[in-house]
Amino acid sequence: MQYFKLPAGIRDILPAESEKLDAAEETLRKKFRAAGFSSVRTAGLEYYDTFANIKSSVEQNKMFKMTDKDGNLIVLRPDMTLACARIAATKLRESAAKLCYFSNIYDFSAGGNSDREVAQAGVEIFGEGGALSDAKAVAFAIDCLKSVGLKDFIVDIGHVGFYKGLLEGSGLSGAAAEEIRGYINAKDAVNTEIALKRHGASERAQAAILAGASERAQAAILALPSLFGGAAVLDEAEKLTDNALALSSIEHLRRVYAHLKDLKAEKYVSFDLGTVKSLSYYSGMVFTGLAEGVGAPVLSGGRYDELCAQFGKDLSAVGFAIGLMRVLRALEAKEAEQC
Repeated sequence: MQYFKLPAGIRDILPAESEKLDAAEETLRKKFRAAGFSSVRTAGLEYYDTFANIKSSVEQNKMFKMTDKDGNLIVLRPDMTLACARIAATKLRESAAKLCYFSNIYDFSAGGNSDREVAQAGVEIFGEGGALSDAKAVAFAIDCLKSVGLKDFIVDIGHVGFYKGLLEGSGLSGAAAEEIRGYINAKDAVNTEIALKRHGASERAQAAILAGASERAQAAILALPSLFGGAAVLDEAEKLTDNALALSSIEHLRRVYAHLKDLKAEKYVSFDLGTVKSLSYYSGMVFTGLAEGVGAPVLSGGRYDELCAQFGKDLSAVGFAIGLMRVLRALEAKEAEQC
């Protein structure tokens, strides 16, 4: 019998798996509704210019692009947070909102065994700031993962302000900082060191070294891939720098952790100062959910207070997205282990 192929990274979901996916979605719908979130369904197609004209974590090569009948460049939905931020800033009158969604996003750049069509469930909280709001978002994410059956998982928490603070004294250019950020996020200490040495020889970095700033800052950046573990990691990080922004970021994480302990969620939490997500997108705390049996995060989120302003309305914001198929894979891996 001949099977007709689908594009790479795209697949059908057959009845048995679809039933499990439906069950996970229904569980999360009830959780979101009980927590006061309102459901939105965002447009599947948007103008490319919407993403080209704002600072975004979505790179051009990650978008499925096409033209409409009028010659306008449009894209398949590449990111749900951007879409929700656009709605909150341009279509909602309230200065505070709690939105949730169940949608697919599309990643043109995905290769190998990665999915180009990604089923997500997520929440976005607008109009709330501070450490307590961050802790509540993390605690709710943990509660959601538990509700769909995950037990062996951890949520790594970081703060983009720590890396931004180190950059202030590093002498690194924006392009160099972004390259090194990618290596740090991948826990690639070797390429982090190589890139630091290469960019550290630039005229700008040498000038900073003469000022006594760059050498210590770059040493701290080099340490980032290994700065993960329990709350003691925050003490280690604090010793690496005198930068005000970096130190205030550590203090913020301490307050978040104190709230998480009050919320009885700390057992699922670790800290990772090497979780350095897009600097143009995230503004504060970031977090990633990792589960046994899956080689990629099942959950990703963070604070992005500067995003809505780019759509015309200044709103603080924090949220997260759950990769539904990755959750199912984690559950299947656990079932197979028990057989």
